[in-house]
Amino acid sequence: MPKASPILRKGQKALQDLNLLKILNSEITHELSSNRFQDNQSGTLGDFKVEYDAPQSHDVVLRTKFESGEEVAVSALLGPETFVRESRFPREVLMKVCLTKPVLCSILQFDCRVTEKHIEGSDFDIRNAYYLQSSTCLGRPLYRGPMFSSLDPQLQVALKEYLVARGIGEHLTNYLLLHLHKKEQDQYVNWLQKLESMVAKS
Repeated sequence: MPKASPILRKGQKALQDLNLLKILNSEITHELSSNRFQDNQSGTLGDFKVEYDAPQSHDVVLRTKFESGEEVAVSALLGPETFVRESRFPREVLMKVCLTKPVLCSILQFDCRVTEKHIEGSDFDIRNAYYLQSSTCLGRPLYRGPMFSSLDPQLQVALKEYLVARGIGEHLTNYLLLHLHKKEQDQYVNWLQKLESMVAKS
């Protein structure tokens, strides 16, 4: 069977590029016009300030300091899609909360999961609670605490209330859910636009 001529191959390549550009343009237009998250409650940062939120990063870092000298740092990013049910937010937020107190070198670290409530708003669950002697212990295999689910239910509730009293409440979790989903959508559109630009130049 004769091989396709260079002219024919060039024509096929051009048609494929045009088809890809058409699909990319359609996807970009859809993403920019959909406003998927416009009707969702934005929440607030409360006393927290944004410490890190680079446009191309997956995570955001927040921090606050109380008059007592106690500091709370929150880092959060999107987890995997859950596909559990119809949801405005297809992904949960993985949130790490670290608390320090003046003079002490120890750290309380809570690994949490933020999910959308069944009707509206959001809530968080504590998955793990760690006591770390200092920041130098983060990578060491020391005993940091039991499985959170094995704790007495009253203690689980009290630890959650402890975090809520420090600003880890629904206003903040609403903010994180919406902000991180918008952030991901912006990154996706930016990626599509770069891909479109590269294909168009070829």
